Amino acid sequence: MFFRFSKLKDRVSPLFRQHFGSVPAQKLVTAGRTFPVPSRVDLQLALEQLFSQRYPAQLIGVHPQMGHETLTIAHLVNDGHWPVLIGPLQHDEIDTGETQPARCLQHAVWLARAGEVPFAVLITSAMSYGQAEGVHLEIAVPPGETGLNLSRVFLDEVERLINQTGSYRGKVISLEAARSYSGKAGSVKVHRLRSVQREEVILPEKTLQLLERNVQGFLAQRERLRSLSLALKKGLLFYGPPGTGKTHTIQYLASQLRDHTTLLITAEQMGLLDQYFQLARFLQPAMVVIEDVDLIARAREEMRSACEESLLNKLLNEMDGLREDAMVLFVLTTNRPDQLEAALASRPGRIDQAIEFPLPDDDGRRKLVRLYARGLTMPDELVEVIVRKTKKASPAFIKELMRRCAQYQLHAGAAGALALEHVEAALEEMLFSGGSLNVKLLGGAVNDSLG
Repeated sequence: MFFRFSKLKDRVSPLFRQHFGSVPAQKLVTAGRTFPVPSRVDLQLALEQLFSQRYPAQLIGVHPQMGHETLTIAHLVNDGHWPVLIGPLQHDEIDTGETQPARCLQHAVWLARAGEVPFAVLITSAMSYGQAEGVHLEIAVPPGETGLNLSRVFLDEVERLINQTGSYRGKVISLEAARSYSGKAGSVKVHRLRSVQREEVILPEKTLQLLERNVQGFLAQRERLRSLSLALKKGLLFYGPPGTGKTHTIQYLASQLRDHTTLLITAEQMGLLDQYFQLARFLQPAMVVIEDVDLIARAREEMRSACEESLLNKLLNEMDGLREDAMVLFVLTTNRPDQLEAALASRPGRIDQAIEFPLPDDDGRRKLVRLYARGLTMPDELVEVIVRKTKKASPAFIKELMRRCAQYQLHAGAAGALALEHVEAALEEMLFSGGSLNVKLLGGAVNDSLG
């Protein structure tokens, strides 16, 4: 067996003995808290503020020689084999949606004082079986009532500052799962969605009115609802054929609700539901988006395993577990509303309003052609031809059609307005050359008038 020894001056333990003076290491009292991954940047900012403004401290980079478990202060004061060493401060750069990423310490300790009372604070990764599950913060103080009060006050101050900061508040984010699936979040991804304006949301007028009454109208009345002790959370279900604008409308809502944090949950992230809901409570007001919810919330009789049912129960429990005064808006989407579990779709308090996204009518397709033509010059008569030839087509189909029309015009080297021959070539490729599967994939429908 081989042991690794280091020089005494390289170890952290002598600094602790010097800092705490007559208090031996085995008499120190420690307390720790573990924070979720999304609060890492806010925790870093809170500690920087406390140590720069209130508690004078020396910051030291520390390096464990073993990385499979959470580093603790007990490891720092160890004089045995594999001691924790002093080294350079190491940082991770974390994207928070700002121009520059935030820098967060990996492993570090502050040797600080509150008046005449020495204390030490360690920040490191909370590890489980070699995987980081959060951020571990630990404080060591001398024994006695004074040290006990100091540790409580310090940790409470940290949490207060974290709650005030909210680096991800008002942004569009999702949690990224760790490499090996464990249901734990690995990091936070900030999404930079394209801003969608009101005039870019092409829906039937009745659908738009229903949407705005149940989102903007509801949010405008939140404070009055609070005064009446009525629920502030709300659940919406967007349903309709693929490509009819459900995701596009969510982007529009995220663009309009600037004070809301938008949390995007996809099917493969359902194992992180508890962390998403914890984050929604922390960053409220929030909009929680679960796309293709039928993948985990299909009718129980259609489920094939207890694992599928457990995910459904987890979703229902999390939605029920939010307090009535939680300012959280749920938006669930599905292409198959008939397959949803009744306990979700038919229960006010979980889903309060279903909103249908139908295939566009003639007027809708006309607006969509104009919207997605963008820089193309199109005579009115050609627009009407496209409207007639795209009956029962989805908005997604029309968007792709206009892109291919532009490609055909560019390929032909034609200048000026878009020509009928470019439209017919694009339709031929999308509806006939690729067969019926291509039509289905693109969200189109073969129309007898296309010939």
